[in-house]
Amino acid sequence: MLEVRQLSVSYGRHRALEHASVRVGKGEIVVILGANGAGKSSLLKAISGISEGVVSGSVSMGGVDLVSLKPDRIVEAGVALVPEGRGIFGELTVAENLSLGAYGERARDEESANLERVFQLFPRLRERQRQVVRTMSGGEQQMVAVGRAMMSNPEILMLDEPSLGLSPMLCKDLFHSLDAVRKSGIGILLVEQNAKQSLAIADRGYVLENGTIVKEAAADALMHDPAVQKAYLGAAGAASPTVGRRPAPAVPAAAAPRPEIAAAAVTSRPAPKDAVSPMDIASAALAQYSPRAAPPPAPVPKLPPAAGPAAPRSHASPVLPPLPAAPGLPPAGVNGTTASSGAHHGIDINSLVAGASARSAAGAGKAARTNGTGPAHRSFAPPATATRAGKMPDLKSGADRLSTLLAEIEAAAANARNYRPPGRKP
Repeated sequence: MLEVRQLSVSYGRHRALEHASVRVGKGEIVVILGANGAGKSSLLKAISGISEGVVSGSVSMGGVDLVSLKPDRIVEAGVALVPEGRGIFGELTVAENLSLGAYGERARDEESANLERVFQLFPRLRERQRQVVRTMSGGEQQMVAVGRAMMSNPEILMLDEPSLGLSPMLCKDLFHSLDAVRKSGIGILLVEQNAKQSLAIADRGYVLENGTIVKEAAADALMHDPAVQKAYLGAAGAASPTVGRRPAPAVPAAAAPRPEIAAAAVTSRPAPKDAVSPMDIASAALAQYSPRAAPPPAPVPKLPPAAGPAAPRSHASPVLPPLPAAPGLPPAGVNGTTASSGAHHGIDINSLVAGASARSAAGAGKAARTNGTGPAHRSFAPPATATRAGKMPDLKSGADRLSTLLAEIEAAAANARNYRPPGRKP
């Protein structure tokens, strides 16, 4: 069957594969495990004759050297490749793609039998024979790629990452189909990163690292190898992260430091001289955001003590300028109040009320004597709540009485201010 000895591939000065030796028997599945860039695809391309690099070594199939042959002659020798990315003709139908696989002389006589074998392995392709391949799913396209390679009637089928881009369910179906292909007597050389499923159906395996094969063993032995588990199966407990290398010697129990000594060494380690502790950093940050002291409140001016309860000022009444002094009255203050001393905050209520009433009566008499003739003027009508001259209400000592009285005084003062004698223009 297929025998590869000391195969090397170089791309300029880069050595992609170096002295690799692989063998695949009839009805046998052999898996090549390795990381990206390890040289797995370079190995398959060199065997199938489509490598772009310089190939050296020996590749033989049934005793026939394949290194010097062209790719089509290698297919005639019984070696078929399913490349990475499928490499199908997307604009053609399923039937047309499969028929292209049987173009060689080796497969023409067995085309009908091979087609029936492909349909048995992939029943969905029988249903989709007239469908354009580019309209199919990724799993169905992978079936077309494998079926086209099988239509060449190969003895060795090589697959490069066949499960790439497939769902877990389709991967399971694909590996089940490959197991069925093996039972038909075709040898399979499989490059696959899904190590768990590929080793489950494989007979033997090789581990490829940096272009060199570092390990060869049965599939079951590789499945339970700690190094392979850690590198490719995601399992812990491997002796070394690199497959094929000698693990580091274990430290004797007597030489290992005791836990209390190790803890003391960690805690007693001196800190750097220029190191700043986290507590200092936190304190400096908090100092920048500490609340500033509130300014002291402004001093409140002291008022003279009131003889009685203070009268609340009405917010609705306007603030008026001082009134002109009337005969027999002291100078007027704000809103018609006087600045003379009195019983309530220096206001002489008796004099203020008497003066306002006198001015109101005098203005009303003059307005009546005009009989409506003469220039336009403003009529004055004292409010109903205005206090008449000579009649003082009983102030008593209640705050409500004082508030009512002050409101009446402000209303009378406002009327007096707005009054205009007859004959005077406003």
